[in-house]
Formats: sequence, C-alpha cells, structure tokens
Amino acid sequence: MNIALGQLSIVWEDKEANFEKAEICLKALESQGTELFLLPEMSMTGFSMRTERTKESGRETVERMSRLARRYGIAVGTGWVKDAGETCENHYTIVTPDGELLDYAKLHPFSYSGEDRRFRGGGRLPACRYGNFSIGVQICYDLRFPEPFQRLSRSADLIVVPANWPAARREDWMCLLRARAIETQSYVAGINCVGVMDGQEYAGDSGLFAAGGKPCEGEVLYPFGENKGEQLLLFSVKNDVHTIREGFPVKKDRRERLYAGWYG
Repeated sequence: MNIALGQLSIVWEDKEANFEKAEICLKALESQGTELFLLPEMSMTGFSMRTERTKESGRETVERMSRLARRYGIAVGTGWVKDAGETCENHYTIVTPDGELLDYAKLHPFSYSGEDRRFRGGGRLPACRYGNFSIGVQICYDLRFPEPFQRLSRSADLIVVPANWPAARREDWMCLLRARAIETQSYVAGINCVGVMDGQEYAGDSGLFAAGGKPCEGEVLYPFGENKGEQLLLFSVKNDVHTIREGFPVKKDRRERLYAGWYG
C-alpha cells in the first residue's frame, strides 16, 4: 500500500485554512499513486480545549474530507471533535472515495492537560479493511497504554496513531511508537504535527514502523516551503505481518486469561 503521512503545521482553530492545506496535500499526492493519506489528531483545529469553537454535531470535517477523498481518489484519515452533549469526544475517521470505513473515539482523555474536563473517553476498538491491510486507530495519549494495542492487534495489522505530541516529550513519542510495533508485531504509523500552536511547540517526528519495530524507509515531499518541518512522508509497504508473526510466534505465549485476572 502507498501511504502518506501529513506532518503539518496546523493553523490554530482555523478549519477553513486547514481544509485548504489538506487539499493542497491531496493535489500533491494524486500523482504519487497514494492510496491512504493520514492527518494528525484534531486535524482542522489543533489540540484545543475550547470545544465551543471546535465541536461538530453535523460531522462537517468528515463530510468535507469525504468529498476530497472522492475528488482525488485517495482514502483519508482525519481528526475532529464530536459534540456528545454535556461533553465532547476526540474522534478520528477514515473515509475512502466509496464511503466511511472507520470511526474511532480516543479512549484516554489526557487529564494532565485537563482534556478529561472537556472530553469523555470512547469505549470501542474498531478496525477496518483497506487494500491489503486491516487498520486500527489509537490517538496520541492512547500510545502510553499498551493493552488496547495488544487487543487491537488481534484484528489489525496496521495501527495508526494521529497526535498533537509536544516537542518536550518527543523522546517518549519515538520510543513508544517503536515499542508498540515490536510488542504487537504490527505496522505502526505515527502522524504528528509540527510548529507552534497556542504557545506549545510540536516537533513532528512522524514515521512508519514495520512489525518488527524497524523504521520504514520513505520519500519526503515539501509541499509548502514556509516551514521546513512541514512534510508529506511517503511509504510503499507490503503486508508481511502474518509472515513475521509466524516466523517469531510471540503472541502464542501470551496469557490473556491471567492478564485479565490482574485487572479484575
């Protein structure tokens, strides 16, 4: 599959500017044979707590990205904020030219930043089939919790991790992405933003890790030029997860009932 990661400098709380930027990316990717384009968490607003400005009851972001997916013939993963009544949910949705494939709500609101006061956690681990991969999603802070990754890897062989991960903790980000690929024997794609939003710096460090944890080699495009950290990262990968798991069968030694008892 030909996968593109959009390491973008998100324009703070400006959906129109970010929709325009996403379309510029899709235009650049159309000639590259791209099949799946993945954006960071809260793709059109950045990680804002001002849900009165970001929340959507009509799924505006999903609908607009669906139209762009049809226009350019590329599946798109996009983040948005769902109005859930008294609180909101941090969502990530994958749409294709033929329709929506997956919608995931972040399991773990980041209480350290106060996200839990504005957002409630989701309760599902959906996976979808696209091309030759089964795909699941975990969002940003979810990366610090290995259990859902293991559960998700029962059905998914590519786990997408969109994020707004601060530069101050960039070493954690890079280490955990690789660790989750090693632990689950799955491909793991980390898509982070870059630049400064609301006083917070983001370093990017986006990448794709193979099922054994090795970083995948890809091509870098610079579609804008204003910010050298803003990149489109292109990868062409085959699904060899089954072969890797068969060749080094770690999963058969897992003791799921014992682990479940510890949490019971």
